[in-house]
Amino acid sequence: MATCEVCGNDYAHAFEIHTPEKGVHVFDSFECAIHQLAPSCAHCGCRMIGHGVESGGRFYCCAHCSTAPEREPAHS
Repeated sequence: MATCEVCGNDYAHAFEIHTPEKGVHVFDSFECAIHQLAPSCAHCGCRMIGHGVESGGRFYCCAHCSTAPEREPAHS
């Protein structure tokens, strides 16, 4: 059995994902794999599990986010 690197579940049907950077990741579900590996939208921060939009070297979840004004940094 293998242990999921996100949730820690020890699961007999866990699977590996090999990344181009030669990393090997072990997950028990697609949900955990998405949480760990899917890129985040540069504007709204949502996880992108489908095709995104690339603009200016950054990735966005949709055309709306790709053309939205830059967000101000949060104040502490």
